[in-house]
Amino acid sequence: MDLDETDREILRILQRDARTPFSEIAREIDMSSATVHDRVSRLEDAGVIDGYHADIDPAAVGYGVSALVGLRVRQGHEEESLARLRDLPSVREIHLTTGEWDVIMRVYAENTDALRDLMFDEIADMEGFDRSQTMVVLGTDYEATGVEI
Repeated sequence: MDLDETDREILRILQRDARTPFSEIAREIDMSSATVHDRVSRLEDAGVIDGYHADIDPAAVGYGVSALVGLRVRQGHEEESLARLRDLPSVREIHLTTGEWDVIMRVYAENTDALRDLMFDEIADMEGFDRSQTMVVLGTDYEATGVEI
Protein backbone atom coordinates (compact mmCIF):
# COMPACT_ATOMS: atom_id res chain seq x y z
CA MET A 1 0.00 0.00 0.00
CA ASP A 2 1.29 3.43 -0.90
CA LEU A 3 1.06 5.80 2.05
CA ASP A 4 0.71 9.52 1.50
CA GLU A 5 1.78 12.14 4.04
CA THR A 6 -1.76 12.30 5.51
CA ASP A 7 -1.74 8.54 6.15
CA ARG A 8 1.68 8.87 7.77
CA GLU A 9 0.50 11.71 10.01
CA ILE A 10 -2.54 9.66 11.11
CA LEU A 11 -0.22 6.73 11.89
CA ARG A 12 2.12 8.98 13.90
CA ILE A 13 -0.79 10.25 16.00
CA LEU A 14 -2.22 6.76 16.60
CA GLN A 15 1.20 5.39 17.41
CA ARG A 16 1.66 8.11 20.00
CA ASP A 17 -1.77 7.34 21.54
CA ALA A 18 -4.01 4.71 19.93
CA ARG A 19 -7.00 6.05 21.88
CA THR A 20 -6.91 9.44 20.14
CA PRO A 21 -10.46 10.12 18.90
CA PHE A 22 -10.92 10.57 15.17
CA SER A 23 -12.32 14.05 15.86
CA GLU A 24 -9.05 15.08 17.52
CA ILE A 25 -6.97 13.58 14.69
CA ALA A 26 -9.16 15.39 12.19
CA ARG A 27 -8.66 18.70 13.98
CA GLU A 28 -4.90 18.15 14.17
CA ILE A 29 -4.48 17.41 10.45
CA ASP A 30 -7.30 19.68 9.24
CA MET A 31 -9.74 17.23 7.68
CA SER A 32 -13.14 15.77 8.55
CA SER A 33 -13.65 13.00 11.11
CA ALA A 34 -15.39 10.91 8.45
CA THR A 35 -12.34 11.12 6.18
CA VAL A 36 -10.04 10.16 9.07
CA HIS A 37 -12.34 7.21 9.86
CA ASP A 38 -12.25 6.08 6.20
CA ARG A 39 -8.46 6.36 6.04
CA VAL A 40 -7.99 4.44 9.31
CA SER A 41 -10.35 1.72 8.08
CA ARG A 42 -8.35 1.49 4.84
CA LEU A 43 -5.09 1.25 6.83
CA GLU A 44 -6.58 -1.51 8.99
CA ASP A 45 -7.93 -3.43 5.98
CA ALA A 46 -4.51 -3.24 4.28
CA GLY A 47 -2.79 -4.58 7.41
CA VAL A 48 -0.79 -1.40 7.97
CA ILE A 49 -2.51 -1.05 11.35
CA ASP A 50 -2.22 -4.47 12.92
CA GLY A 51 -4.08 -3.77 16.16
CA TYR A 52 -4.38 -1.53 19.18
CA HIS A 53 -2.58 -2.45 22.38
CA ALA A 54 -2.10 -1.31 25.95
CA ASP A 55 1.60 -0.94 26.83
CA ILE A 56 1.86 -2.68 30.21
CA ASP A 57 4.96 -2.56 32.40
CA PRO A 58 5.82 -6.23 33.17
CA ALA A 59 7.38 -5.32 36.54
CA ALA A 60 4.17 -3.57 37.60
CA VAL A 61 2.21 -6.80 37.16
CA GLY A 62 4.67 -9.07 38.91
CA TYR A 63 7.28 -9.95 36.29
CA GLY A 64 10.47 -8.63 37.87
CA VAL A 65 12.94 -10.45 35.61
CA SER A 66 13.36 -10.28 31.87
CA ALA A 67 15.85 -12.27 29.83
CA LEU A 68 16.93 -12.80 26.25
CA VAL A 69 17.47 -16.45 25.42
CA GLY A 70 19.44 -17.74 22.45
CA LEU A 71 18.57 -21.24 21.28
CA ARG A 72 20.14 -23.57 18.76
CA VAL A 73 17.43 -25.65 17.10
CA ARG A 74 18.15 -29.22 16.02
CA GLN A 75 17.59 -29.58 12.26
CA GLY A 76 14.27 -31.18 11.40
CA HIS A 77 12.63 -30.14 14.69
CA GLU A 78 11.98 -26.47 13.91
CA GLU A 79 8.19 -26.39 13.59
CA GLU A 80 7.25 -28.47 16.63
CA SER A 81 9.95 -26.85 18.79
CA LEU A 82 8.77 -23.33 17.97
CA ALA A 83 5.14 -24.35 18.54
CA ARG A 84 6.00 -25.59 22.04
CA LEU A 85 7.81 -22.33 22.83
CA ARG A 86 4.76 -20.30 21.72
CA ASP A 87 2.67 -22.26 24.25
CA LEU A 88 4.79 -21.07 27.21
CA PRO A 89 3.17 -18.01 28.84
CA SER A 90 6.56 -16.61 29.91
CA VAL A 91 7.75 -16.43 26.30
CA ARG A 92 6.74 -13.04 24.88
CA GLU A 93 8.80 -12.81 21.68
CA ILE A 94 10.34 -15.40 19.38
CA HIS A 95 12.71 -14.23 16.63
CA LEU A 96 14.28 -16.47 14.00
CA THR A 97 17.80 -15.19 13.49
CA THR A 98 21.06 -15.67 11.66
CA GLY A 99 24.37 -16.10 13.43
CA GLU A 100 25.19 -18.15 16.50
CA TRP A 101 21.57 -18.64 17.60
CA ASP A 102 18.73 -19.92 15.44
CA VAL A 103 16.19 -18.37 17.78
CA ILE A 104 16.36 -15.45 20.16
CA MET A 105 13.42 -15.01 22.45
CA ARG A 106 12.38 -12.65 25.19
CA VAL A 107 10.98 -14.15 28.36
CA TYR A 108 9.55 -12.67 31.54
CA ALA A 109 9.50 -14.31 34.96
CA GLU A 110 8.41 -13.32 38.45
CA ASN A 111 11.96 -13.69 39.81
CA THR A 112 15.24 -15.51 39.16
CA ASP A 113 13.91 -18.74 40.71
CA ALA A 114 11.01 -18.72 38.24
CA LEU A 115 13.43 -17.96 35.39
CA ARG A 116 15.62 -20.90 36.43
CA ASP A 117 12.54 -23.18 36.54
CA LEU A 118 11.51 -21.98 33.08
CA MET A 119 14.94 -22.64 31.61
CA PHE A 120 15.79 -25.92 33.38
CA ASP A 121 12.39 -27.54 33.89
CA GLU A 122 10.56 -26.46 30.75
CA ILE A 123 12.81 -25.35 27.92
CA ALA A 124 15.85 -27.58 28.60
CA ASP A 125 13.56 -30.64 28.69
CA MET A 126 12.03 -29.85 25.28
CA GLU A 127 13.06 -32.03 22.38
CA GLY A 128 14.64 -30.20 19.48
CA PHE A 129 17.07 -27.78 21.12
CA ASP A 130 20.80 -28.44 21.22
CA ARG A 131 22.01 -25.47 23.25
CA SER A 132 20.86 -22.28 24.91
CA GLN A 133 22.24 -19.14 26.48
CA THR A 134 20.23 -17.00 28.87
CA MET A 135 21.09 -13.33 29.24
CA VAL A 136 19.28 -11.61 32.11
CA VAL A 137 18.34 -8.03 31.33
CA LEU A 138 19.81 -5.86 34.09
CA GLY A 139 18.26 -2.67 32.80
CA THR A 140 16.85 -1.16 29.64
CA ASP A 141 18.48 2.09 28.63
CA TYR A 142 16.29 2.65 25.58
CA GLU A 143 13.34 0.87 24.05
CA ALA A 144 11.33 2.35 21.21
CA THR A 145 7.75 1.43 20.50
CA GLY A 146 6.33 1.46 17.01
CA VAL A 147 8.33 2.42 13.94
CA GLU A 148 9.54 5.66 12.39
CA ILE A 149 6.89 6.84 9.95
